[in-house]
Amino acid sequence: MLSTIFPILAPILVFGLVIFVHELGHFIAAKALGVYAPRFSIGFGPAIFRKRRGETEYVLAWLPLGGYVRMASRHDAEAAFLEGGNEESTARTENDPGYDPDAMIPFGPKPVPENRWFESKPLWARVIILTAGVIMNGLLAVVVATTLVMRAGQADYDSTVIGGVERDVSVPALAQLHSGDTVRAVNGKVVTSWRGLIEGMLDSKGQIELTTNRGTLAVPLTDDGPDAREIASLLDPYLAPVIDTVFADDRAMQAGLRKGDSVVSVGGQPIFSWTDMVDKVGASPERPLNFVVRRAGATESLTVTPKAVKTEISPSADTTLGRIGAGARNTAHRVPVGLGYAIRLGLRETKSDAGQVFRVLRRIGTGKQSMKELGGPIAITRVAVSQARKGWDDLFALIALLSINVAVLNLLPIPILDGGQILINVLESAKGSPFSMRTREYILRFGLFAIALLFAIVMYNDTRAGFAKLFGWIGRLFGA
Repeated sequence: MLSTIFPILAPILVFGLVIFVHELGHFIAAKALGVYAPRFSIGFGPAIFRKRRGETEYVLAWLPLGGYVRMASRHDAEAAFLEGGNEESTARTENDPGYDPDAMIPFGPKPVPENRWFESKPLWARVIILTAGVIMNGLLAVVVATTLVMRAGQADYDSTVIGGVERDVSVPALAQLHSGDTVRAVNGKVVTSWRGLIEGMLDSKGQIELTTNRGTLAVPLTDDGPDAREIASLLDPYLAPVIDTVFADDRAMQAGLRKGDSVVSVGGQPIFSWTDMVDKVGASPERPLNFVVRRAGATESLTVTPKAVKTEISPSADTTLGRIGAGARNTAHRVPVGLGYAIRLGLRETKSDAGQVFRVLRRIGTGKQSMKELGGPIAITRVAVSQARKGWDDLFALIALLSINVAVLNLLPIPILDGGQILINVLESAKGSPFSMRTREYILRFGLFAIALLFAIVMYNDTRAGFAKLFGWIGRLFGA
């Protein structure tokens, strides 16, 4: 029962936790710096739950795709329609339930003291309050990444033989590496294990120099290209093409493959590693392939037809790959990781994820990458359900990734986002006086338009595949 319900609730956990942590950062900073915060809400729309404690009302609303902290502000009315009405319009009267004659507006009649307004605080305090949500999201990502590393340890192989190289046009230098190459040194330092190889690559600055049994190659690290972590993920360790697991009633079992079979060739092409076999099978969904295997000293030939499996390659795109239902003999062993080293790895992973978001934004801004690749709430929901089915670790890895995405995107200088509000406060401080109400209204309208446009684009990306299938089905129905 739980295994059925959990994937359904996973999107709520993902969105809810990331948003809660972000808004909690703003709330803690506001309270610590003396700003009156009468409401802390997770979600928008009608309240499911509300409870007042002290001078703050805590609200859980129906739509968990956002949240807010209401602070006493001179510009309260500007964002009121986004957050359920300004404090004056929602102020309670003596006849309303929850009215407190000793409380400040909106719970009682007392005015908010001058020193409790957001605008009364110095610029540095306002910037701290506005950046606190981003800091908390970054902290959440680091804590989750650190915990996952400590929990699982690091996989290691007692070999530096490359089993496969995923081709990436943005890293042309890797085309010099081939399955079967042995990496002997990284940046001049001798490596004897796969963990040492990866660690050497991650510690690289400026370029990654790999020395193999066939020579030396240099992979440059540029601002616009993949970072060391992304490049390292393109390399697969060597696993022998020996079948260790055959799944019941799947294509491999139906074709006669058995545990212990050593795959010699697939489709007439020689196979050196398990990655070679996976690549060949993946490229041939529903197409018969001739497998030559070595079994008990003899060679046998079998025909296997990989089944077509839809696989997600990005939050907004799928592809179809071939799968036969067989597993490799995994020779990896887990290396325990201490707290200090785990924190270092968590920081490095979070930094890498943040850098990747900045690079995507830069590529989109320069026209090098299409906005069609961006995913929205529907795509994130799909990924959350998929990760939940895999297990808690995969789901929390998604939470860490989404959290750092939220942190980076909130720094964009768009009004209504944290970055835009920081910019407005800095400009007003430099100007020596606040912007006029009309100017603020124009700024807010621009911010709303930008966010609405972005939301429309990601929602289109999320739904276009579904609509294409629907129109195709309608076309076939009517013989078009």
